[in-house]
Amino acid sequence: MKFYKYIITIVGCSFLFSQDLTWNQEVVTFKSANPFSFEEIITNLDNEPVQDVSGILTLPEDFDPNIKYPLIIGVAGSLNWGPHHLKYLKMFQEMGFATFQLQSFDSRDVQSTVGTQTEVTTAMVILDSYRALETLSGHPNIDANHAGITGWSLGGGVSLYSAWLPLINAINGGKFMFAAHLPIYPPCMAYPYPKENMQFSVAPIHILIGELDNWVPAAACTELIDKMYVSELPINIDITIYKDSHHSFDRVSEVTVNEEGYTLGDCRFPMNEEGSLWLSEYWHIPINKPLRQKLALLTCAGRGPSMGGNKEAREASFKFSAEFFSKYLKK
Repeated sequence: MKFYKYIITIVGCSFLFSQDLTWNQEVVTFKSANPFSFEEIITNLDNEPVQDVSGILTLPEDFDPNIKYPLIIGVAGSLNWGPHHLKYLKMFQEMGFATFQLQSFDSRDVQSTVGTQTEVTTAMVILDSYRALETLSGHPNIDANHAGITGWSLGGGVSLYSAWLPLINAINGGKFMFAAHLPIYPPCMAYPYPKENMQFSVAPIHILIGELDNWVPAAACTELIDKMYVSELPINIDITIYKDSHHSFDRVSEVTVNEEGYTLGDCRFPMNEEGSLWLSEYWHIPINKPLRQKLALLTCAGRGPSMGGNKEAREASFKFSAEFFSKYLKK
């Protein structure tokens, strides 16, 4: 394989072509930050220290340099990237999509946040995702108007809450938005409160989750969706719950117990218009720092969730993902 190392500046951003990449791949580096919470994005983003973040852009193998391709940004979970995640990206590439493998963990020298959920947070990765979209909008082969986002577990939360309008407005004023959101087994425990804050993008959102998921329970997602529709604000969200399926149902592995992970079955936290999570609707104690988050989880979470594959759910998830993005991103 040839070794390439060029730096090309496009709209003020660097595209680094590095070693061990195939001819249709680029390492893209951009500027982001490390907000711990949604509140820090909405109220203090301009004061956050800069964080360099990278990812791998892959164009379809038969790509035409004269064509702009629809884009899917992929976001890993708290165990970082795994083989099953990459299979989705490979499928999308074969379908004619460009993909961007966001490296929020490696960029911060973190490999896992399973036991803590503090070193790399949903807020950080949502910001990374939008900074990546903004950067890639300047790429000659990317159609940023037809860009979707998908992710798994923590990345599923990113895919879900990246549709919350107060975050989008704080990050870029609505200039860059995703045209489709596909959260796969996301944590749905944060809900905008009161109902006037249920301000989500009208881009389609579809959640895929397992019936037996005790890491991030399906019930929290159905409750969130119910609250969205009760708000009577514009909403475009749906959910598929796979029977007899645990967390990470799309892995090719037996169901096992992760002793370090949280079981979040009883956790529900209201979130005000500034993105501040509260302990409850009655106790407006903010959960906006690592220690406060840890203490809040002590009130509702346990340890030792199950995770592992289900062949039928895995096949159905891949099929649905292909159809979903084809429907909403292809011209």
